[in-house]
Amino acid sequence: MFGKVLIANRGEIAVRVARTCRELGIKSVAVFSDPDSDARHVAAADESVHLPGRAPTDTYLRIDTVLAAARQTGAEAIHPGYGFLSENASFADAVINAGLAWVGPPAEVLRSVGDKIEARRIAESAGVPVVPGLLDPIEEHGAAAAFASDHGWPIAIKAAGGGGGRGLKVARSEADLESAFESARREARAYFGDERVYVERYLDAPKHLEVQVLAPRGRQALWLGVRDCSFQRRHQKLIEETPPPLFAERASAIGDAAVALAKAAGYENAGTVEFLVDESGDFYFLEVNARLQVEHTVTEEVYGIDLVACQLQIAAGDALSLQQADLTPRGHAIECRINAEDPRLGFAPGPGRLDRFEPPGGSGIRVDAGYATGDTIPSEYDSLIAKLVTWGEDREQSRRRMLQALRDMVIDGVPSTVDAHLLLLESDAFKRGTHTTRTIDEENILKPLEEVGDAPRDVLMVRGRPVALWNPAMARSASAAVHAVSAASGDVLAPMQGTVLKVLVTEGDSVEAGAPVVIVEAMKMETTVAASRSGSVARLQVASGDTVAAGQVLAIIE
Repeated sequence: MFGKVLIANRGEIAVRVARTCRELGIKSVAVFSDPDSDARHVAAADESVHLPGRAPTDTYLRIDTVLAAARQTGAEAIHPGYGFLSENASFADAVINAGLAWVGPPAEVLRSVGDKIEARRIAESAGVPVVPGLLDPIEEHGAAAAFASDHGWPIAIKAAGGGGGRGLKVARSEADLESAFESARREARAYFGDERVYVERYLDAPKHLEVQVLAPRGRQALWLGVRDCSFQRRHQKLIEETPPPLFAERASAIGDAAVALAKAAGYENAGTVEFLVDESGDFYFLEVNARLQVEHTVTEEVYGIDLVACQLQIAAGDALSLQQADLTPRGHAIECRINAEDPRLGFAPGPGRLDRFEPPGGSGIRVDAGYATGDTIPSEYDSLIAKLVTWGEDREQSRRRMLQALRDMVIDGVPSTVDAHLLLLESDAFKRGTHTTRTIDEENILKPLEEVGDAPRDVLMVRGRPVALWNPAMARSASAAVHAVSAASGDVLAPMQGTVLKVLVTEGDSVEAGAPVVIVEAMKMETTVAASRSGSVARLQVASGDTVAAGQVLAIIE
């Protein structure tokens, strides 16, 4: 086993990896950016190294500085957590070339399963069902129209290098197609530096099930149950559970399919194979997440296994003393992702100081947190405060424990998703287990939250200043509301932390108040930010691909 491991991540996952390292007698090294100087993950580790800067591109995504931190501290291995560089094949190569151990799948596997088109080819070669689609990228939206004429609407336009809902757009008719195609390519280019997209049939209201895989060596693999991640908004998972409430009789077949794909890909270490399941119980391969998943916690609670410890054992070349016959589930676990987001404003991130944070306790309750009272949730990064997990002898006991835990959780100073989770867990669809990826949108479960307050939906107040959001039907009223608050300001502000997908104007352009200026993506939702007044674009402060903070000036209108 290793003597020292560097954790190339932040927040709750870095705290969680550091905890397992401590339990195994391994020294841990944290890296931290300027906003994270007093973060929980720094205190949780034995050593820490500063990565100067604020933006992810200057800190946690800088391969050279992360490797320098490993060399400086004498780390023997790097655990990437999830997000950031966790599925970056070039980073995995660089780690190995530096003489360190990589706690994850081999770089060649990251490349093959990370390319969604190649992953589909691997699935087909392994006999795993895939959604009907094309195995080559499309260069223009006409090719997608031809596919739809053969297979029907709706269709999905997906980024070849994407995953987790990024670079995924749905066209429900030919009228939607061109904008969906351009939007998918725009996100693909901004997030993955690869604008290739492909098309496949879109399953309109499926179950989203996934299989936790552990592969001690290539061509070997174990599966640890099936998780249901169907409660989603904008392809973002809100609640996860295991075992799934429906299609239990299909679990073995889905697990076997995941193992077959992992073996065909030569997969090693921990990963997740995701599937979509239609109402008849037929399942189709979706993608591979070649890393630890956010929701790995529910699998740990039901199987009594520390997946991070397994990851470290595999990376160190130690024998994994598990056989498929040993993997027997017990009880039921549910996870809620507690984010600093406002469900009343479309789940817009709400960074800021966490004035009070009191996690719940009690039997069957687990909290994996990245913050404590007094900490600041930075605008530069993901808004996840904590993962709340409950375990019960059966699903209903786990659900009731979660309801009580949510009511007991205290969060002051920033918005949170707690109220949204309470509504979702009390919904008839969740109680029955019939919820799909479309349930939230179709059944208006969150409508009671969105009806609170009388503020115009086209204007947000960010750090005390109004931000106009472009709405083709109400752009003028949005502009008027902004003028009423601050007629003198010509600054176009970012309404939230996110990534600039497209700048719609150039310096010198004349614009009308309420006209679209910049498209910002956050939490898998595109938001078009409008001009706060009529005038000329005097200066652009951002370009496509830039990461921006809430309240940051995007452009100046004079």
